Amino acid sequence: MTKVSLVGAGGKMGCRLTDNFLKNPQYDVKYLEISEKGVQNLMERGVTVSSQEESIHDSDVVILALPDVALKEISAELIPLMKPDALVLTLDPAAPLDGVIAHRDDLGYVIAHPCHPSVFNWEPTEEAFRDFYGGITAKQSIVVALMHGTEAHYALGEKVAQDMYSPILHTHRITLEQMAILEPAMVETLAQTCMEVVKEGYDRIVTLGVPEAAARDFVLGHLRIQIAVLFKEVNGTFSDAAYKISKRAKPILFQQGWERIFEMDDIRQQVRDITNK
Repeated sequence: MTKVSLVGAGGKMGCRLTDNFLKNPQYDVKYLEISEKGVQNLMERGVTVSSQEESIHDSDVVILALPDVALKEISAELIPLMKPDALVLTLDPAAPLDGVIAHRDDLGYVIAHPCHPSVFNWEPTEEAFRDFYGGITAKQSIVVALMHGTEAHYALGEKVAQDMYSPILHTHRITLEQMAILEPAMVETLAQTCMEVVKEGYDRIVTLGVPEAAARDFVLGHLRIQIAVLFKEVNGTFSDAAYKISKRAKPILFQQGWERIFEMDDIRQQVRDITNK
């Protein structure tokens, strides 16, 4: 039985992982949490909170389900307590890329992050369809990277990740740098920012008098087909007028050279902004 310490078990991500570990009797899990709200979340699940003294030294895997800004301090406290050849499993590439997680040569380090269910993910039930984050009933893919250690460390990290993020569609092995290109650069710096601007535009047209229900249906419907066309989910194209107007709009909306967000020097600055308090 694999012994796991889940640090931050009562937080936003921690609770989702806790719920899945409770379904997996193959793991002997110790749940660590210090915040009052987090402890309450675990109590509601019938989970007993453990201390680091009774869990970290004996764990095969220590999962750091913590905010990026907390990882430097807490990893410096916990990682010296781990047994040799154990695995440190983190959930986001920012802190590992920034080098703020405490390092030991005799440990393995794996990063595993969920892709979340695709906008085109088909699910047979309403409950699964509305599992937007994944990890409950909707299938999702995951990306996994080995930062330090052996292939055995990677295999263990991948297996734990598949179970804690299940149900899984695909598992993609990538590098730490590639994961940072995906997040934060692609999905946060670019995609989330663009979606925030779309939402600001939506709010603006509602204030101009467009009925909100009509605006919502129109915008979300068009977003779906636009994504389908661009990512080749459908054999179609936009109209000539749509291509013409997007060509006009791009230099108005985006600064020249915005693509530099995918250069590693810029990505390292992005993760520094994330990890610093």
